[in-house]
Amino acid sequence: MTDTVPPPAHPPAPLRSSPFARASLVAYLFLIVYASWYPFSGWQNNNLAALTDVIRQWPRYWTWFDVLTNIVGYVPLGMLLVFVLYPWCRRWLAIALSTLIGVLISGTMETVQYFLPSRVTSLLDFLTNSTGGLIGAILGVLLTPLILEKGRLRLLRKQWLSKEASREMVILGLWPLAQIYPQAYLFGHGQLLPILSDWLGDLFDTSVDLAAILRNGIELSAEEYWLSETIITACGCTGAILMCLFILDKNAPKARVAALLLLAALSVKAMASALFFKPEYAFSWLTPGAQGGLLIASIMLYGFSYAPTHVQRRLSVLMLLISLLFVNLVPSNPYFIVTLQTWVQGKFLNFNGAAQFLSLLWPFFALWALLRNPANRQAAKPP
Repeated sequence: MTDTVPPPAHPPAPLRSSPFARASLVAYLFLIVYASWYPFSGWQNNNLAALTDVIRQWPRYWTWFDVLTNIVGYVPLGMLLVFVLYPWCRRWLAIALSTLIGVLISGTMETVQYFLPSRVTSLLDFLTNSTGGLIGAILGVLLTPLILEKGRLRLLRKQWLSKEASREMVILGLWPLAQIYPQAYLFGHGQLLPILSDWLGDLFDTSVDLAAILRNGIELSAEEYWLSETIITACGCTGAILMCLFILDKNAPKARVAALLLLAALSVKAMASALFFKPEYAFSWLTPGAQGGLLIASIMLYGFSYAPTHVQRRLSVLMLLISLLFVNLVPSNPYFIVTLQTWVQGKFLNFNGAAQFLSLLWPFFALWALLRNPANRQAAKPP
């Protein structure tokens, strides 16, 4: 009788860093820089000798809202730093290093604000931001086993998503947040021509309207405004949801995930409208044109959901490009301009810059992700 030798056990899979965490960290750093230095104008050379005195000075007026906002704003940064450092740094070393990096980032943001007349360098902001980074680092270490190791979330990502979906996940996660900044049309992101017109007007000291030049004197009637809003809403919504469907594996509950993403975007839009304007304005954006656009988007998504993934990617690109074309050519609704005058911006100034950044550039981020190396993608995982 011969002894049977048991087959060698498979070695455990090596621990790897998370590309999703790295992409998220880069995106969040962009948001922090934009929110901290917005509006990037009026740079001046102040007395550098007085910088240390200004930094040490405690602000005369502050609110608990400012304190909580600064803390909460840096909590995701601390968490993402821990996730990016994994598996090279763990536990207390990850907390210490992530907190140190958060302190350096906060100090850099506050120092540069000294040269912006519209911003205030504050010791309180530095301390609260650093505290938020520390809290985020601790939470990141506690959540690492759940998210980065053998947790349920990692398993779901492996089962539901295509192999190279990290960038798309980050961009889709930012889509609901892009609804925060007030827009003339629902899902009407990427309206750059008005900003470019203002820049050119300031440069040449004259009034410039690039959209009017491209329209060549064509004025829109009320019905055409309504139709344009319908097209912008339908194409913007369809492009974003198709991007979601494109990265999901065939085993994923695509309909539920897409519905959850759309519900999150509409919920954020309603809460932001109620907070920035008045509670009665929470659904002021749900105009007849927007309702028609949502209905048409639902019909298109139902049909496009049966298309192959590579077709969904191309349709997503097409929908986003159509939305960009219309949102930049169609003038803002006069009713929206009047409503915007009631916007309460004061205590949200730090947040407005990041929100506007997302609103303007989200479709370009999405197009970049959809168009990069499409031939090397694998929409479904091998068995």
